Amino acid sequence: MACSSNSSNGMRTCWVNNQVLIILFMLLSCAVVTLAAPPDDTEARKSLIKFKESLTNDSALNDWNVSISLCSGNDSNWNGLLCLNDVFYGLRLESMGLKGMINMEVLAELPTLRSISVMNNDFEGPMPDIKKLGGIVGGSLRGLFLSNNRFSGEISDDAFVGMLSLRRLLLSHNEFIGKIPNSLAKLPKLADLLLDDNQFDGQLPDFASKDLRTVNLANNRFQGPIPPSLQDIFAGSFSGNVGLCGKPLKNKCKSSKKWSVLKMVIIIVVVGVVVLAAITVAFFICCGCRRRRRRQSHNKTTTLQFGKSAAKLNTKKGFADNNYKQKQEQQQEEEEEEEEENTDKKKKKKKKKGGEQGQLHFVRNGRERFKVQDLLRASAQVLGSGNLGSSYKAILLSGPTVVVKKFRHMSSVGKDEFHRHMTRLGRLSHPNLLPLAAFYFKKEEKLLITDFVENGSLAYHLHGKCSPIQPGLDWPTRLKIIKGVAKGLAYLYKEIPSLTLPHGNLKSSNVLLDDTFEPLLGDYALVPVINKEHAQKFMVAYKSPEFSQHDRTTKKTDVWSLGILILEMLTGKFPANYLKQGKTGNADLAVWVNSVVREEWTGEVFDKDMKGTKNGEGEMLKLLKIGMCCCEWNVERRWDLREAIDKIEELKERDSDEDNSSYASEGNMYSSRAMTDEDFSFSVTG
Repeated sequence: MACSSNSSNGMRTCWVNNQVLIILFMLLSCAVVTLAAPPDDTEARKSLIKFKESLTNDSALNDWNVSISLCSGNDSNWNGLLCLNDVFYGLRLESMGLKGMINMEVLAELPTLRSISVMNNDFEGPMPDIKKLGGIVGGSLRGLFLSNNRFSGEISDDAFVGMLSLRRLLLSHNEFIGKIPNSLAKLPKLADLLLDDNQFDGQLPDFASKDLRTVNLANNRFQGPIPPSLQDIFAGSFSGNVGLCGKPLKNKCKSSKKWSVLKMVIIIVVVGVVVLAAITVAFFICCGCRRRRRRQSHNKTTTLQFGKSAAKLNTKKGFADNNYKQKQEQQQEEEEEEEEENTDKKKKKKKKKGGEQGQLHFVRNGRERFKVQDLLRASAQVLGSGNLGSSYKAILLSGPTVVVKKFRHMSSVGKDEFHRHMTRLGRLSHPNLLPLAAFYFKKEEKLLITDFVENGSLAYHLHGKCSPIQPGLDWPTRLKIIKGVAKGLAYLYKEIPSLTLPHGNLKSSNVLLDDTFEPLLGDYALVPVINKEHAQKFMVAYKSPEFSQHDRTTKKTDVWSLGILILEMLTGKFPANYLKQGKTGNADLAVWVNSVVREEWTGEVFDKDMKGTKNGEGEMLKLLKIGMCCCEWNVERRWDLREAIDKIEELKERDSDEDNSSYASEGNMYSSRAMTDEDFSFSVTG
């Protein structure tokens, strides 16, 4: 800085030279870079290097270097690590030929660790002591995957104490023995449990978790009755355990006969008590009736005795009594007329008030208009009551048949915002979208009106009771539906790109079918107007893995929903996570499909009621792969919508000659061929 004095006025002038300015600018730039730098992972790097030292045959981890940061955004700079937003959150050391010891004490030094997978390696010895994770890590670990190793021995009863966030535990294809630990059965959030192909024994415990969806206990030595918490699991999950009995298996437990006798004794006792009580009550009623009859008989006798005297006394009063009755009747008639007049005034006032408060707003030109009063006078039928609202079929007296959906959880959206969004949705037009006809806004009530689709929902055709007149959906029809759904979803992505979730609630009950089985997407693009808390609790998009793990959604979240829908159509199984509230996250159907195609015969996957599959097995397999790639747990590896649609569009009803030569076999291809890792080069283990 330089200064000079002005002799004329005595003032001193200072200025900054260019070099000083340049230095200040560079210091400021460094400060900005420092603020934007990723979190310091130096300690995590040191801990991981110590963890590597406990392993042998670790050539796959040669790129682990303490001088290199762990993550760059969502990409890992170290082989086998999982990253999100520059933060390391998981180990995926699968199929690396690793041996040695899994040092849990070192892993306990990693506070951001949420998932550990060492599947398909050569580890052996007792179960790693995961209790040592303790504290923050132990309470936050969500996934532990040890399948396909040579771990052995009993698992201590307190092995899972403190693992309150553990949702997924895969111990398949090891050599564990003994009983299932009580601490495992008590885990509150356990969703996926694979213990198949070990040597566990004893009775199965009753699991405390209400989120259990995927369980596989096959090929062990379990005995005794299957507990209530596991009775809705797929029966094949218990195969190879000769000593198991009870639902869902066909062989009943021996003790059930004793229980039946006991139940019969209890029923007889209860019936006896009820009959005795009924007889007692009837006895007292009869006694009461007899007493009443005696009193009535006595009163009648008294009247007969004094009747003539009474008649004489009332003769003179007759005219006065008649005049009194006439006046009373006249007064009553006047009061009734006044009440009717007041009622009519109230109705007119209420009608006028209602007309001022709300009216139907039609969003499409050229369609027949009607009023709220027409809906109120229409013949209505309840179609269903879901988590978002109730639906009614309204048959207008002189007009179309429409569906009125009443929403209960839109109180947080203002009138202008609601009008703008619904008007925007009303401008959407595509053969695979159910068009919005009109809407109605009041602070405490919102209605959306659409046309009635006679053929019902996809969920009904997949899971409803189909009659011989209306058989289940065949393969060509299912393929047609999936192609239409993909087109409708692509249109939403194109027309409303500003929305993170262009659909947000894609599921089979929101896919309607017209009379040609062309799909129509419903309940789309409602996320901006649904109360946030309710949306996160019930809408399908918020059950995705990325929201469950990281409280975030992306446009690939709708792709995940599309993948679940594809698997639902191919398997005929209803995704249980539709029914669960809150952050269910894990795609139970995807996990089940993944476990079957990797470990069992593919015949367990496809819907047995699906007809028209002859010469189409290869195309069905391709669609299965598309569904699984859309359900990829890792958002970065999950296909985007454009890639999924392109693959779906390539599918045909029948295999090409090349496919026929590849998949040819006796009988159905998928009943005699097991899927291999080459068919699916992805993972849903998280």
